Amino acid sequence: MRRPGTDRCSADAVPADARRALCHDASSLTLAPSHTMLSVRSLTALALSLLLLAPARAADATSTAPPDRGNGIAIAIGGALKYDNTEVWQRIVDLAGGRGARFAVFGTAAGNPEKSAAAIVEALNRHGAVAEHVPVAQRIKGSDWRAAARDPALVAKVRAARGIYFAGGAQERITQALYDEAGRPTPVLEAIWAVFREGGVVAGSSAGAAIMSTTMFRDAQDVISVLKYGLAEGREIDRGLGFVGPDVFVDQHFLKRGRLGRMLPLMQQKGYRLGVGVDENSAAIFRGDAVEVIGYKGALVADLSEATSDPALGEFNIRRVLLSYLDHGDRYDLKTRRATPSPEKARDLRIDPNAPGFSPYFTADAFYPDVLGDSTVANLMANLIDNKQKEVVGLAFGAPDSPKPDLGFEFRFSKLDNSLGWYTGAFGGEDYSVYNIRLDVTPVRLARPLYTPLIR
Repeated sequence: MRRPGTDRCSADAVPADARRALCHDASSLTLAPSHTMLSVRSLTALALSLLLLAPARAADATSTAPPDRGNGIAIAIGGALKYDNTEVWQRIVDLAGGRGARFAVFGTAAGNPEKSAAAIVEALNRHGAVAEHVPVAQRIKGSDWRAAARDPALVAKVRAARGIYFAGGAQERITQALYDEAGRPTPVLEAIWAVFREGGVVAGSSAGAAIMSTTMFRDAQDVISVLKYGLAEGREIDRGLGFVGPDVFVDQHFLKRGRLGRMLPLMQQKGYRLGVGVDENSAAIFRGDAVEVIGYKGALVADLSEATSDPALGEFNIRRVLLSYLDHGDRYDLKTRRATPSPEKARDLRIDPNAPGFSPYFTADAFYPDVLGDSTVANLMANLIDNKQKEVVGLAFGAPDSPKPDLGFEFRFSKLDNSLGWYTGAFGGEDYSVYNIRLDVTPVRLARPLYTPLIR
């Protein structure tokens, strides 16, 4: 636990009423210049039916989602959602209308769709929902999943819902089942979009979170391979469903599996300026331009608005990425780039490394030889914001017998003039939020062998 009395909150810190999300007062921190996002407005039934057939946004040829997302609420869960995580499960139900809210559950991505859907139905119903499995899945024995995606009875079941839930598994099964052979939305997918635009909830965990973007990872498990070789359309990356809109990329299992190293190449390749990586047993709630983080851990926001790269290097590289780690209860405005700490943090400790008399809690110089390890990036950022170091370096590289064994990547994290942190012990741990850290990723040449044993 932190020692008491160090750099305590002052009058210019976030007030206790910061729980009123995304207010534009002194509690909000401007992270980057304003960026135009999509408008949100109500649709009549006629406009809704027309929008379901609207063409894809020209800026992203992989998406058929209409540019107007209506009033829908997208909930991206970072995977491994525990059934005792009452905060997340209850919030999903409450946002869909509370007790009695009808949910359509898709086990499509799972290896055993019926078993997975049954567990999710039970969890939702335990928190007040009326949930039902919608059997559109390739892995249901004896099922004609193409016909199921056009079945009027299943379409009606979806249209009667106020919430949709996608199970985890393999995300390509979801898109394969819900787009037809020509790549058009099936009637079941059109019904899901109708629920969403009318203000309903679309939630998904793991694979169910991956499909939230217009582009998704299809099969890119090895982060180092992505850094070394890039991403191929139709193999590592593919078309998603796009419930968070075309301007934001979402990834999952993010901190646990060190997926910053794969998100940055995709964002660079596809032209995304904002990426949100959600950690396990945690959720990011997207409602218009507002994002709220709930659950066990948090989410990392990567802003590439000012990012550059040098093609002459011949390997992946990127500079001037702006990172912010949003912890449990934090909020973020996608349009204004403003972050607001949780009320608990706002009442506790504000950390300004540029303030006169700043007294850091950490004093040892840090170095991270496995920067993409389990939760390393979040821990690194917490250490950096509360340390005398101005910057910290980490390395990412593959096994000695892997292809390109001498190619590695330096991840250099630096504090800026407007870097800030927040800390609280109110949740029972040592929880930091860290805003505005610069990241530069540079390819480096590793020694071969990397090390040699000491021999007498």
